[in-house]
Amino acid sequence: MNKAIVLLSGGIDSVTTLYLAKKKFKILALIFDYGQKHKYEIRLAKKHCQLTDSELIIIQINNQIFKNNALVNPEIEVPKNRKLDSKEIPITYVPGRNLLFLSYAIAIAESRNIRDIFIGVNIIDYSGYPDCRPKFIRSFEKTANLATKMGVSGNCFQIHTPLLYKNKSEIIQIGLKNNLDYSLTSSCYQPALNGKPCLECDSCQIRLKAFKKIGMEDPLLKKYKLNL
Repeated sequence: MNKAIVLLSGGIDSVTTLYLAKKKFKILALIFDYGQKHKYEIRLAKKHCQLTDSELIIIQINNQIFKNNALVNPEIEVPKNRKLDSKEIPITYVPGRNLLFLSYAIAIAESRNIRDIFIGVNIIDYSGYPDCRPKFIRSFEKTANLATKMGVSGNCFQIHTPLLYKNKSEIIQIGLKNNLDYSLTSSCYQPALNGKPCLECDSCQIRLKAFKKIGMEDPLLKKYKLNL
């Protein structure tokens, strides 16, 4: 079985992507610690690596790189109860995050002769981040193949985005069919130290809405004994 790289956090999208990728590939998961307030997700990402027998690399990125955003800067509050249909890119956008993460993935992939890279971006239920769009993914894939020995030699990289056009409810249903335990995921932008979600940030709102749409209660509500 060939090996693929999966960019993994502990969130719904990336964990679901991991479970899809492992059906066809042996997995090398890249987990990024960039000083995010929702660092609890890293613990869950490690757990899923164990559950899927995936190799993992944890990449430390100096949090001084990312400024003026609510996911890293302790002086900026994570927005609560924001209108999700807003066209404005929110303060939770981390500048160049996926651009940087995919660059790490390409460097590691080429050094190990891995062609396939998976990332769990989607453009349906998300907060409007420009580095989640299909135009960016295709452009980055083209650039990666122009900028690497593997690419110019014809052994081209392929960036897989299996969830790109799925809404959050559809993503959850895919995961459930693959025996994914969503109580072992974290979506909140600023959870408590034990992972308890705020239920008010963009990501929590999208998650709650998605479970409700398919007639399910978010398993985190039971796990943390929360009431809506």
